[in-house]
Amino acid sequence: MTSPDAARSYAASYAVRGGISCVPYARMVSGVEVVGNGGTWWHNAAGLYQRGHRPEPGSVLVFRASGGMRLGHVAVVERQVSAREITVQHANWEGPGIRKGTVMRNVTVVDVSDANDWTAVRVQVGHDAEVLGRTYPTYGFIFNRPEGPSVPRGPIMVRGPGGLEEVAEAPAPSSHLRFINTSVGGLGIEAAR
Repeated sequence: MTSPDAARSYAASYAVRGGISCVPYARMVSGVEVVGNGGTWWHNAAGLYQRGHRPEPGSVLVFRASGGMRLGHVAVVERQVSAREITVQHANWEGPGIRKGTVMRNVTVVDVSDANDWTAVRVQVGHDAEVLGRTYPTYGFIFNRPEGPSVPRGPIMVRGPGGLEEVAEAPAPSSHLRFINTSVGGLGIEAAR
């Protein structure tokens, strides 16, 4: 497990060299210790970490290598907004007004897969949460807990037009959740909204 001070130092060393890529950033804030390019994380996590197709805070969304992302991409889930919308934080995602190598938080990601399994998503373009880019193929989510039997979890409720709605199962407790919410201060992070 990485301490907040060590993570800040690690991120600062990348910032001095012109930015941070998605892999070391996702590793730092999620605590998921997988090696390889973003697109290889799904297979490299097999046997080490639980994987699935339902987002939860602190999990890592793994983008497949495709088109302009020949090495894939990884992003860390911040919160679930609805059954088909989450916000993430990630590094090195370019867009209008976004400099390569920077970190962004509160970035909207929408599930557009036919099976509602998060295998195809659209990601916010630039700083406007209402503008989504092209469709990206993904593998799913890696959770920071050992592969093995699932931990029983309760429902996640979000505020909808008719009150509270159940959208997914609540995540198992994560030692990195507090770290995710507090560690990125002072890194020159750009807010997406």
